[in-house]
Amino acid sequence: MSRTAPASIESAAQRRAAIEHAVEIPRKLLRENGEASPGISNILAFPPRPLRWLFLDLNSYFASVEQQLDPALRGKPVIVAPVDADTTVAIAASVEAKRYGIATGTPVWEAKRKCRDLLIAPARHQKYVEFHDAILAEIWNHIPVTHVCSIDEVACRLLDNENSPEAAVALAKRIKAGIRANVGECLTSSVGIAPNRLIAKLASDLQKPDGLVVFTADQLPHGLYDLKLREIAGIGAKMERRLARDGILDIRQLCERRPRDAGSAWGGVNGDRLWYLLHGVELPEKPTQSRTIGHSHVLSPGKRGLEPTRLTARRLALKAASRLRRKGYRSRLLVLHGKFEDDKSNWRASIKLPATQDSFVILSALDSLFPRLAAAGRERTGGFRLRMVGVTLCEIEGVAGEQGSLFAALDPDDPLARETRTLSLSRAMDRINEKFGRHAVSVGPLNGGRVDAVGTKIAFGRIPDLDEFHE
Repeated sequence: MSRTAPASIESAAQRRAAIEHAVEIPRKLLRENGEASPGISNILAFPPRPLRWLFLDLNSYFASVEQQLDPALRGKPVIVAPVDADTTVAIAASVEAKRYGIATGTPVWEAKRKCRDLLIAPARHQKYVEFHDAILAEIWNHIPVTHVCSIDEVACRLLDNENSPEAAVALAKRIKAGIRANVGECLTSSVGIAPNRLIAKLASDLQKPDGLVVFTADQLPHGLYDLKLREIAGIGAKMERRLARDGILDIRQLCERRPRDAGSAWGGVNGDRLWYLLHGVELPEKPTQSRTIGHSHVLSPGKRGLEPTRLTARRLALKAASRLRRKGYRSRLLVLHGKFEDDKSNWRASIKLPATQDSFVILSALDSLFPRLAAAGRERTGGFRLRMVGVTLCEIEGVAGEQGSLFAALDPDDPLARETRTLSLSRAMDRINEKFGRHAVSVGPLNGGRVDAVGTKIAFGRIPDLDEFHE
């Protein structure tokens, strides 16, 4: 015994040290999340990881709304496209169309080749927002909506009386049934339930359409090993290559690393956060704040010259300025950006603004940037051919408590009163467009030409307010 006892003691100490180093649960993160910090007595285990999140993903949302609105489309392969033209791409595909290998981003000409019976529905973004609002109202009948993640995804936090597997599954079924019964029978959804939001999102993607998948703590992380790294939000092609260079080719290899090593392979603190999340630990979310307001537009092939681009950019700037005022912000920086036909990279230029929400000040700044865009276009082979143009207002801040202008009482023709006058005019235009439609009044010149239609559209990750459809 005298020879074996020391070895046994040393081995146990080494195992404890190795496990402590491998687990490395950050005490600060756990305290912020309301969990007890692990001490030496419970270092061998993770903190409690109950089911905390229900993630709902509407199936083929835009196409399902179109099928709900038009019974003739139900049960048939349908794509939603900006216009009924072979040169554009599908922005959504119905469940039936997906069976032919058609997906978001498939060119319309290719989708038609894959499915001869394909039906094309022009996009109706205002309807998608209206259905989105109705779906949220129905979910609120069952559980508060914690996060609206996109136009077709929401996340809800489960309370202690809702987080047993049986109660959570029953709740999910009630929500799914309520949407079908009270919003539309074509609107099916897939639900994921898990200890944190990342895994709940992953679970919602595993059964489509109309699925329901639960991951409990005892299934993690090994229950995720069959998934690909690219299925995790935040891991794209570039990050996948970076991890591969460090010897991480799948989720198993990432989870088998120590948290610190996983973070090093990732290249920053997010790597070890991901390690904990994949093990089911819920971590505090990093606060986010909207710092820009902007719009972009892909120009039709016949409208890619300098003047149509300028007119489209002015319209985008007016939309952004109207949205800026409606949200109670002002901006200090204007960015004009675009992509030429012969270049995949972004061209961009910026100009400082006085802290403003005035359309006329913003348009004046935009006009000063166009000579730079024109010069860049002239250097291109074949002349000025811009495929996409965008206008973004940056360095935004709230205007709550803003003082009135000292010059507001001056004669309207006094130069010092100009911005006060033009801001009042900008707000008057907002009210007219809200009442009579977004094209009721605008700022010229149009020079008799027809600019590309610049209507409000759904952006991934951002749902426009219904007011935007009047801008």
